[in-house]
Order: sequence, then structure tokens, then C-alpha cells
Amino acid sequence: MRIPSFDLEVFFGKYEFSTPYLLAQSDCESVSIDALLRLEPDAEAARREFLNTGLGYGENNGTPALRKAVAGLFENMKPEDVVSFTGAQEGIFACMNVLLEPGDHVVCMFPAYQSLYEVARSMGCHVDFWSLRQTENGWQADMDELAALVRKDTKAIIVNSPHNPTGFTLNSAQTAALCALAEKCGAWVFCDEVYRGLGANAAAGAAAPEPAEKEAPWVADVYEKGVSLGVLSKAYGLPGLRVGWLACKDAALREGISRYKNYLSICGATPAEALALVALRHGLELLAANRNLIQRNLAVADAFFARHAETFIYNRPMAGPIGFPRMRLQGSVGDFCETLAREAGVLLLPATVYGLDEPYFRIGYGRASFADNLARLEAWMTRKGLL
Repeated sequence: MRIPSFDLEVFFGKYEFSTPYLLAQSDCESVSIDALLRLEPDAEAARREFLNTGLGYGENNGTPALRKAVAGLFENMKPEDVVSFTGAQEGIFACMNVLLEPGDHVVCMFPAYQSLYEVARSMGCHVDFWSLRQTENGWQADMDELAALVRKDTKAIIVNSPHNPTGFTLNSAQTAALCALAEKCGAWVFCDEVYRGLGANAAAGAAAPEPAEKEAPWVADVYEKGVSLGVLSKAYGLPGLRVGWLACKDAALREGISRYKNYLSICGATPAEALALVALRHGLELLAANRNLIQRNLAVADAFFARHAETFIYNRPMAGPIGFPRMRLQGSVGDFCETLAREAGVLLLPATVYGLDEPYFRIGYGRASFADNLARLEAWMTRKGLL
């Protein structure tokens, strides 16, 4: 299989580690290994235990303890229903290659993280896009449009909620409608849920975000042919661990994915899985810290976009740490973001990496440096006469 370049990662490869003021990041604030271990009641014992982690091969599907901890995030999953991966990307690649065949019909939410549709398309599947729409209330999805795209022979519906890059999220009613559509034609639902756990973003001016319990259920919990993708990278702010997972109730699919993984990573890194267990034991603490940070940053963003309403359409994200505003701009948003990176050292992600020509850009609200970096953006645009 030949697959096109991953445009988002190519852009980040060029700018992410050479541009000091990051505003485009999709993950939340990270912590050090030391800070993570200090969450344990006996931090010194936790350090000793981690330093004694064996460096042999791990189990193909992840350690039993890790799979049990991940299953505990769900309502109806057992440890054997979980397969762990090196990040989320490996899980996407493995699942698509096992689940799909050339000629299959697939519906995928769009815009989207490129691998969610590109792997299927490169395999020879026919992919129709369920496009999110710009509305007066930000980005929205039309369930009637999805119903019109689903056919009797649709093999899979691929969604991402909370959504990268728009911050849209499916509610419980929409999730139920999605699964009902899939069940009617026997389709699988693959749901990228890597931003779960942060709850809904509070409305502008509200004191606190909605609790995570208000989130729609995991797709794998409510649909027999549902596959849920999770990871510690985004909501938990631990991308360096490279620990992700798939959960589904179908044993044959899980077995196929496990065997396919033998051609990829074979197993996870044992130190990463040991730290992942610590993170999941303290998951509520990590999520609460990042939820509160996003709320503070959104208050800063509210004021910024209100000051510059003639230049931007805010598109305040419904959930998660990222949004997809629109800029009133002459010229290419890609050129704008590259000039911004070179001249101001500020990084935004242009819509072009998502296959869109319109002047949207991704902005991240999950980092502690957000307010300072946004001020740098504002100062540069003011000097340029763009505000």
C-alpha cells in the first residue's frame, strides 16, 4: 500500500520544534516523569518500583493490569476487550487494515485527522465525507446528511468526537442516532475518542466546565460493532508515553488486530506501560487540572476574539482543547501561518493540512503558555496592520 504524506505531521516536522511560541498544539499540558510519580501516596516507593521495571518484551495486547485499568474507563468493557498500542496512530492503522477490504464503502467525518480516512482510501476503499459545517453557533454536524451518505453496503462509519480540529462533539442523542444508522446496514462505527475525559467546555463567562460525566457514552459501550480509540496523549497531556488503546466487544476483530500488530510494534514499551498505569490511577487529577487550564485559557480567548470580531469568527469549541476559528484574510492561510512562524515564532496550524483551502486555523487551549503566546500573536498582527 502506498499512502500520501501526512500533511499535518509534515508541517509540524518543519515548525514544531523550531518555533518557540506554540498555539497550535492539540494536547494538554504535560508533566515530567518525576511529577507523575509524585502523584503516588509513597512517591519514593513509586520511583523505586519504576526504576525496577524490566526492559524485556511486553505482552502483545498490553499488560493485564494496563488493560484492566483502561477497561475501567468504560461501562461495559472487560480487560480482554482492550488492545493497547504505541499511541493512537498505530491503533488506527491496524484497525483499518483488518476491518476493511478494497472496494468497501466508508463514511468519514471531515475535516479529520488524515489517517482516519487516508488509510482506507489508500487501501482502495470508496470514502464519502460527512462534512461538518460552519454555522452561526460554530461547527456543527447534520445527522440527516450522515443518513443520506450511509448505504446498504456501508462497511464502516468513522467519526471523531470531541473533534479535531473543530472542537465539535456528538451528544448522547446524536451518538445513539449514529449507532442506529450503522446498525440498520450492519456497519461498524470507529470512533476516535482521544479527547474524552475533559467534559464539555463551559459557556463564556461560566465559572466552571461541565463535568466529564455529561459526556456521551463511549461508542464501544453502546454498540456491538463499535470500536473506541483512546490515548493518554491528548486529554491527559502525556504524549511522550505513546500509550493508546482500542476497545471493542468483537473477539474476532480484536484477534485480527492483535495479529496485525505483530507487523507493527509487536508490543508496547514496558516503562511506558508502567507509567501509564500510574497515570490512569490518577486520571481524574490529571483531567481536572487540564480541564481547569482549558477553562482559564478560553476566558482569555473569549476576550481576544471579542476584541477582534471583525477579523475572526471564533468558533468556540464545544469540548476538548482545540478550536478551528476562521480569519478574514487576503491570501493563503498556509502562507500566513508560515510567515507568522518565521517572523514572530508563533505557531498556528493552517486548514490546508486538513485539505481545506478556506482561511481556518487550529488553535490549542490546553497549554499553560497560551495567554503569553496569544499576546505575541496579537502584537505581531497589530504591527502588521492585520488587527
